[in-house]
Amino acid sequence: MDIKKIENGVKLILQGLSTDVELGQEVMENTPKRVARMYAEIFGGLKEQPEELLEVFKEEHEEMVLIKDIPLYSMCEHHLLPFYGLAHVAYIPSEQKVTGLSKLARVVDSYCKRPQIQERLTRQIADTIMKVLTPQGVLVVIEAEHMCMTMRGIKKPGSKTVTSAVRGIFRTNPATRAEAFSLIKNSSNY
Repeated sequence: MDIKKIENGVKLILQGLSTDVELGQEVMENTPKRVARMYAEIFGGLKEQPEELLEVFKEEHEEMVLIKDIPLYSMCEHHLLPFYGLAHVAYIPSEQKVTGLSKLARVVDSYCKRPQIQERLTRQIADTIMKVLTPQGVLVVIEAEHMCMTMRGIKKPGSKTVTSAVRGIFRTNPATRAEAFSLIKNSSNY
């Protein structure tokens, strides 16, 4: 990433807003540098290959694996405003191919760390898991609040967008899909 270019761009935005960054306002003076470093961090997924995050190992398990309530934060590519929420990822292994639980959350995180739209994000997570693990099926559900709907435009705080991607047995078997959605919906108190 070209940090200096990002810094100059932020400076131009501030100048365009008639914010005088040159007058030695201590607080604003370093804002372009801080924002450039922040962008490098929150868009770090652009340098990653999410497929490489899924470590595959053998285990005799061919029942559903579900990680739910994975916190996510991303930036809407249309307005460069955040959206945040939860991801739920389920898969049913085949050929004894499973992955570490944290690896699924890492795939979510990696795709979130790039300019995104929620629909693509949901699809990318599901497709990556299908490609690497070749499971019987994958189901990904994302529920998120978009600051572009909260802060600007329609100004509807609290509204959530829900997207899903279903692959394999989750698409072809209504009972399997219903079981996954039921597990996602129901909270468990340990």
